[in-house]
Amino acid sequence: MMPSLPVVIVLAAGRGERFAASGGTVHKLQALLAGKPVVEHVLDAVRASGLPCHVVVADASRPGMGDSIAAGVRATADAPGWLILPADLPLVRSQTLLAIALAPPAAVTVPLYRGQRGHPVRFGLACARELMELKGNQGAAEVVRAQSAINSVAFLELDDAGIVTDIDTLDDLRRAEMLLATR
Repeated sequence: MMPSLPVVIVLAAGRGERFAASGGTVHKLQALLAGKPVVEHVLDAVRASGLPCHVVVADASRPGMGDSIAAGVRATADAPGWLILPADLPLVRSQTLLAIALAPPAAVTVPLYRGQRGHPVRFGLACARELMELKGNQGAAEVVRAQSAINSVAFLELDDAGIVTDIDTLDDLRRAEMLLATR
């Protein structure tokens, strides 16, 4: 029997200011990577994983990443957990999403690529209240720190550069294009 699966919260609400400052002429999530918008690569991976998904889009009432995470968790409050996935990680693989979702239970599961922390981070029900109360730009780093202080964080080493390849600048987009070409 398949365990109940966490919901992937795709964070697509950022302003993309660094991308614009680097010379980008469209929002970074709409920038083309191999002929398809960055966000579509992310959504394709989520769909291919078979995991339930909730997308948080830009809204004036959610000015920061913490606000977006809180909105996504509140909207899926009946979920058994959440994978928080920024929509600017177009190379993340569907198998990676499943590996994180199915990893042994922990309050927080942080994926690693060659020792570097990546996304999505999985949060269990123990973190629900704290996630729903997040505000501002800090994301869920405080929740991870609090769980780490009580030894409730697991690390999962994965062979997927996509968990650490985010698109913040035009150079990042070019780097992702090269990585994609070598897959």
